[in-house]
Amino acid sequence: MPGNANGVAAVERAATLLEAFTDRDFSLSLGELSRRVELDKSTVLRIARSLAKFGLLIRNEDGSWRLGPKLMKLGNIYQSTFRAADVVEPLLAELVDQTGESAAVYVREGQMRVCLFRHDSHQSIRHSARVGDTMPLELGAPGRVILAFTGKHGSVYDEIRGQGFFATFGERDPQVASLAVPIFRDGTTLFGSLALTGPPARFTEDAITTHLKTLQMAANKLSAAMGGEPG
Repeated sequence: MPGNANGVAAVERAATLLEAFTDRDFSLSLGELSRRVELDKSTVLRIARSLAKFGLLIRNEDGSWRLGPKLMKLGNIYQSTFRAADVVEPLLAELVDQTGESAAVYVREGQMRVCLFRHDSHQSIRHSARVGDTMPLELGAPGRVILAFTGKHGSVYDEIRGQGFFATFGERDPQVASLAVPIFRDGTTLFGSLALTGPPARFTEDAITTHLKTLQMAANKLSAAMGGEPG
């Protein structure tokens, strides 16, 4: 029905408007929002006002817009559905201290992977990302591990399942190497992947061998806390 189509279009436009913000944007002018979403200013203003009614956007005194507090609430609810924060946060901090690299937990959402928890390395040269960032499943060790342990076919995924881990060097970003292992819940159900990331130069064969043992121990602890079997 035309009404339903219009409703879906409105929702999609609202979602696009929220996604126009990046981690570098404290606020955006109406003109910049219009440019980024490729809609006229009057349409953007109408959508922004609707989003503001629900606390999803806030209008500043100068007329610019910023993300609203309701998004933080929704993000916290999303995180809490996994009921792992109390266990994973100290584990990630410990991993960073032991390996010197950034540590994160990724879960699958559709055809993407989402950074659910993260601790950045303390080193000046490091890989940085943010909780909530989405990345392709088929690029990088964290996504490939998720694909392997959710039944993806192919020789590379057979290899990952056989060895229980995977490492990549510049597959998604030429400046980033990654090492990942699976995390399980409720027996053998995949929860996601636990990963270390950093500059490829620091991910030598010896470093990977050492880091892998530390990573697997952390993954086993996390899996056990969620009723999963060790990987």
